[in-house]
Amino acid sequence: MTIFLFLIQYNQSNDSFFRMKGDFIMEIAFCRIDDRLIHGQVATVWTKMTGCNRIMCGNDDVAQDEMRKKLLIQVAPPGIKAYVIPVDKAVAAYKDPKYDSFKTLFLFTNPVDVVRAVKGGIPFKSVNLGGKCFKDGDTMISQAVAVNDEDVKAIKELLDMGIEVEIRKLWNEPKGDVMAALKAKGLA
Repeated sequence: MTIFLFLIQYNQSNDSFFRMKGDFIMEIAFCRIDDRLIHGQVATVWTKMTGCNRIMCGNDDVAQDEMRKKLLIQVAPPGIKAYVIPVDKAVAAYKDPKYDSFKTLFLFTNPVDVVRAVKGGIPFKSVNLGGKCFKDGDTMISQAVAVNDEDVKAIKELLDMGIEVEIRKLWNEPKGDVMAALKAKGLA
């Protein structure tokens, strides 16, 4: 008879339970915010450098857009399975022991979705803010990142939760200080 022992740790910072690494849970390879989701840099560099075997794109709107979803799944590199799903489904998959063999690169289009994922129970320790295109009303805080008021609020919330948020478009660039970038533009 085999007995499985699951250790549960209570995470007071976001009032949720999560399993510890090695206890039949999906491994987090990396978490990146990039509104393009899967593209050349992600497919060729970030997947190799993180050693992931899965890409999980978490966004409710993109998951409902069948054309974009199909294109994103098709551009995943060979040998790496991609999923485009709503944020709540990404959280459920993270918690499901049947996905414990996944070493997942999580991709989100915005910081608000990352906050939702963390509050749902995905314990990201670090988040890479890699690319967010400029839209009317946004403020550029780096060459590749534009933010709106909602993004700024979510970034501050992630920082308040003790999660590192760093700005970096390319893997080989040094990590940029998101708070310094926000302060430089009068956003913090």
